[in-house]
Amino acid sequence: MSGSPPRVLLTIGDPNGIGPELAVKAVMAAQEHPAFNPVLVGDRFVVEPLARRAGMTVRETADGLATPMADVVDLLPVHSLPAGAFAPGRVTAEAGKATVAYLERAVRCLQGGGACGIVACPHSETAVNAAGISFDGYPSLLAELVGARPDQVFLMLIGAGLRIVHATLHESLRDALRRLTPELVHGAAHAAVETLQAQGIPSPRIGVFGINPHAGEGGLFGDEDLRVTAPAVERLRAAGIDASGPVGADLMLADPGFDAFVAMYHDQGHIPVKLLAGRSAAAMTIGAGVRFSSVGHGAGFDIAGKGVADPDAVVGALRLVGAAETHMSAPGTFGATS
Repeated sequence: MSGSPPRVLLTIGDPNGIGPELAVKAVMAAQEHPAFNPVLVGDRFVVEPLARRAGMTVRETADGLATPMADVVDLLPVHSLPAGAFAPGRVTAEAGKATVAYLERAVRCLQGGGACGIVACPHSETAVNAAGISFDGYPSLLAELVGARPDQVFLMLIGAGLRIVHATLHESLRDALRRLTPELVHGAAHAAVETLQAQGIPSPRIGVFGINPHAGEGGLFGDEDLRVTAPAVERLRAAGIDASGPVGADLMLADPGFDAFVAMYHDQGHIPVKLLAGRSAAAMTIGAGVRFSSVGHGAGFDIAGKGVADPDAVVGALRLVGAAETHMSAPGTFGATS
């Protein structure tokens, strides 16, 4: 496939959500503007009607390496969802279990050299947990599947020129604050640095948000930043990393000179990216040693099966992973989504 865009595995996410529709639309986008070659991962009976409606046929592949063909949806088949459990718009345990099975199959294929990376369509945490699987998002699941420590794998939300890594993610604010340590914040920043260096930014500038308003104002608003974020920044600097902070997120986000930021908890990082980028945001998992991205929006059960889902975020995530393989990203623009 010399000279061809890289093959990226695209799991269909929750099959009862908008993921299958987004996946097929992403294949159509790739054939019109080839910058990546997605291979879908999911149940064939879910994907095939959507492909047929788009004027395409489904071709199964065992290893993800089939040469792309016009009007063909390549599929790495997974037989997981019972036919009777396919119910667009419904949150079910069967669909949650299938979501995990799709990612498991994609990881095995990737580890076997069948593609350059993985993009996952949106999931439902409620559905997966209903299946009896402890699940708080793709990063922790990916860590488990590749044998990485969960505290070394992080989510980087990307969009509108921002890259924000989350030291903690899907947990209560009380639990997140309890779990924050200098080591965890350092790990998140270090994972961001390694990711950006691999994409042509040799000395990334990292901004570390404070935990408390004004980063605690020297202890006036709490001592957490004195105990957690400030020591993490000192350690990063001692290692030669261009890190600044802790500074209040509101002030630090106004500085255009940073290549990435480290947020302490979910909303601190998600709100600015989603406010500016909307549904076009991409969610990249870093620190797991594999190229993996998903989208910043949910499974859209309210519009599932209606044919109106917007594939732009999935297409952006595919470009992100494809660019990571081909080194098409220029310094300062890695991961930008339109």
